Amino acid sequence: MQYGANAMEAAMHRHQSKKDNTMDLGIRGKKAIVNGGSAGMGRSAVLALAREGVDVFVSARTEDRLKKTCEEIAKETGANVTPICADHSTAEGRERILAACPAPDILVGTCAPPPMTPDYREVSAEQWRSAIDISLLSPIEFMRAVIDGMAERKWGRIVNIATVAAKYPAEIRLLSGSTRAALTNYTVAVSKVVAKHNVIINNLLPGMHHSAFVEQQFNERAAAKGITYDEEVAEFSRAWHIAAERFGDCDDVGDFVAMFCSQQANYITGQSLVIDGGATTSTF
Repeated sequence: MQYGANAMEAAMHRHQSKKDNTMDLGIRGKKAIVNGGSAGMGRSAVLALAREGVDVFVSARTEDRLKKTCEEIAKETGANVTPICADHSTAEGRERILAACPAPDILVGTCAPPPMTPDYREVSAEQWRSAIDISLLSPIEFMRAVIDGMAERKWGRIVNIATVAAKYPAEIRLLSGSTRAALTNYTVAVSKVVAKHNVIINNLLPGMHHSAFVEQQFNERAAAKGITYDEEVAEFSRAWHIAAERFGDCDDVGDFVAMFCSQQANYITGQSLVIDGGATTSTF
């Protein structure tokens, strides 16, 4: 990924620090499905789990990028990382993924974000249907497929990587925030039913991070203004009052995925953790 120079330097520093400071999360040998795991926060989730010795089954639609990601992470970590080229928003894709890993201990769900929506009146019915299929119905169907098995085995972890817009609505993130707000509501409700079986379900609500989507969008915005990527990120951070005055690194989100999947997280369930560098303001 080609961030600006400042963002890349900071990401490399954090990446090295994480490699040097590891903690046993007690999930070595577990099996995980990570949907949408070829890039961005999904890739970072795969990497974090693989570092813990988890066997990871990774789904994505773009085969070349998916295989490259899995090969790179397997080489770095020594873990078993299996690519599954499939569209997890379709019944056929879900069937293919679950055939490869029919009894996962861990389920992580994310997806490429839908387009930004600067004008709510211009969101089409087709865009709504696509967003609902990808970021609401698909993760619900996956949970329905795997939760009973987790409950029978008395161990399971589910983490949905959603968006901060699910909690703090903004017109520009209508397609992303509304569907994932519904997903968050569903997962929290279900978490109360299965917690007694040691099936732990939580959500992550990230704000602005240096993902492939953000890189593309903000390089285009920067080019239109005749400024650099880092300058555009700085302008956006000021305009949206991001207290950290920068975007996050995707690996930071991946690390929280691994933490929520850990043995140590056995008493944390039904939570939705905001990771946005202080852009939003809330006491609770």
